[in-house]
Amino acid sequence: MFLVQALLSAFSMFWEILWPLVLGFALSALVQAVVSRRTLARLLGGESPRHLALATLFGIASSSCSYAAVALARSLFRKGASFAAAMVFELASTNLVIELGLILLVLLGWPFMLAQYLGGLLMVILLALIFRLTLSRQLVARAREQAERGLSGRMEGHAAMDMSVEASGPFWRRLWSGRAFTAISHYFVMDWASVWTDVLLGLLIAGALAAWVPDSFWRAFFLSGNPTLAAIEGPLLGPLVAIISFVCSVGNVPLAAVLWRGGISFGGLVSFIFADLIVLPILDIYRKYYGWKMAGYLLLTFYVTMALAGYLVELLFSLLGLIPTQRTVAAVSEGLQWNYTTVLNLLALLLAAVLVIRFLRTGGPAMLAMMNRPAPEPSGASHAHEHGSLEHQSKAPHERAESG
Repeated sequence: MFLVQALLSAFSMFWEILWPLVLGFALSALVQAVVSRRTLARLLGGESPRHLALATLFGIASSSCSYAAVALARSLFRKGASFAAAMVFELASTNLVIELGLILLVLLGWPFMLAQYLGGLLMVILLALIFRLTLSRQLVARAREQAERGLSGRMEGHAAMDMSVEASGPFWRRLWSGRAFTAISHYFVMDWASVWTDVLLGLLIAGALAAWVPDSFWRAFFLSGNPTLAAIEGPLLGPLVAIISFVCSVGNVPLAAVLWRGGISFGGLVSFIFADLIVLPILDIYRKYYGWKMAGYLLLTFYVTMALAGYLVELLFSLLGLIPTQRTVAAVSEGLQWNYTTVLNLLALLLAAVLVIRFLRTGGPAMLAMMNRPAPEPSGASHAHEHGSLEHQSKAPHERAESG
């Protein structure tokens, strides 16, 4: 009975977030189809406000998968981007993307979506300041030496693929071309493929916690009986809960809904959502990519940044009277109903079906098989090999679909 209840809670949350997931990934795929990754490293070679602003914008336009973001950040770093710009890109790609905001809007409400975007921008500013004050050239040099070893983490193949439409002809003509349709379908399916395990794990854990753990436990754990202590503890505790949850990308939003119902502070919830870049599997990838010292440095600086952003968001929203008082989460408590969500989900499934069919007809499965392959070397003869392998193959389906 308890297992059935947990599964029903998980499916109820999945049904609630299905259409924003599909719409968000479709919009993200559209943006990725017209933003070439090959120009990113050239534009992110410095640490000035302009370079970091560009890193933020390009991060927003990328995949929300945490593993893909981490892999792409290393790829950019190896190709010449500054370490600060690569990390800002990584931060923006997991905390400022379209699909995350849509899911927060639907599952928790607009104040949480607003807090996420505002907090994400605050984190970019805070991280840039912390890097400027504490990041040494020696540590970056050692991290670059380790990065050049090319040790595998996850999603390196996905990070190396560039399926964007070449900049020829008017923008809208390129956007509505057959090649753009193919690129959008490929990015859409591969982004789904990169996050579905995290979404599933997040839903199952959230369903189990909602069904099996009484709210009284969460209220005691988060000190919700004392709002002042809860506000102090929340942003410090939120990232720690995220670290041990193993769930990243958009998969931690269902968990966030359960924690909010249980009594975590507003700032604590925001910092929890931010912390998908310091979950244990990703910390291990940092160790492989940049070495132990840089992995420890990233854990410390990211944690401080996430906690500070949580405090600042809590303070600002409290002053403006924007912190919600309602703790009920409809997706957890109400279950499936015939309403606008169901209609939007059916339309979203239709859109997904169109994109999946295009993906299957234009060499998509072969591309999908390359997602977890090691990335090619970024320079010299190996760089030429890169353009002859992953990038060439990622462009090939577009050429076949030109008449489509």
